[in-house]
Amino acid sequence: QVQVVESGGGLVQAGGSLRLSCAASGLTFSRYPVGWFRQAPGKERELVAYRDWSRGRQIYTNSVKGRFTISRETAKNTVYLEMSRLNPEDTAVYYCAVGRSSTILSEIRTESRYDYWGPGTQVTVSS
Repeated sequence: QVQVVESGGGLVQAGGSLRLSCAASGLTFSRYPVGWFRQAPGKERELVAYRDWSRGRQIYTNSVKGRFTISRETAKNTVYLEMSRLNPEDTAVYYCAVGRSSTILSEIRTESRYDYWGPGTQVTVSS
């Protein structure tokens, strides 16, 4: 049984940093692409960061480029989303999702291409 769980969310002041963690059991991250999505109040869920280690791809939505980075710690089977220079517009519930290894570039924003999702972690950025 696969389980994916996020942690590391919280309240931070504008300009600050947070590191979100995504731990998985029942699968090995190195075999699958990972997406970090977020959903702000009243808005649709959106992909903010994507990484496919097997294809050497890192993709970030424009609003987070240069501020967010996906990394991986193989020994812990954990993926991170390192977030810096946070602003109130980054306030959202953040979700880690494990994609199918067959996912092509045009599909990375399609939620149905992700088989496993964590329950989400709240990030709140105060001004």
